[in-house]
Amino acid sequence: MYFAALLARSDDGWEASDTDLDNVETLSDLVDLAREASIDDDTVLVFIEQEDTWFGIVRVDGEDDPRIFLSDAPAAKRSSYGSMLIDELLGRDEDEDDDLDTLDLDGTEDGEPEAEEDADASDAATGAGAVPSGPLGDIRLLDDVGVGERQLLALDGEALSQIADALGCTDVLEAVR
Repeated sequence: MYFAALLARSDDGWEASDTDLDNVETLSDLVDLAREASIDDDTVLVFIEQEDTWFGIVRVDGEDDPRIFLSDAPAAKRSSYGSMLIDELLGRDEDEDDDLDTLDLDGTEDGEPEAEEDADASDAATGAGAVPSGPLGDIRLLDDVGVGERQLLALDGEALSQIADALGCTDVLEAVR
């Protein structure tokens, strides 16, 4: 199960809204959602969390290219939204690795799960699906809002709440949770 929220910076602080990812199939779709929530083309942070397994942040600043951070690339790879973000970070073409066709939006696979050893051997043989272990992306995307790279890398299961606390918007994020 996913939790997704948008935090839009305004003159008065941060405004939060939960977001429905049902119509999000690409990073462009996600960025469009963020830009729609933007106040005067200011910063919007998109938080995606899957059951304390991994979290991702997509930062959109006006018309600039989005910046992405994932807390745990291998865990995120097993979910449709995480896979989408990993493909973007690694510069993969959508048609190149079509694992998303077998994933439901809740991050589970259709049919019988493939044995982990078989999947690892298949990935190693083809190079498909290989992701670096650990975090992936821009570890400095929150530096200017009070969350440095060390703090970001040290976050655990309550990561989004800890980030909201650093931004001073815990109440608004918890209101949409």
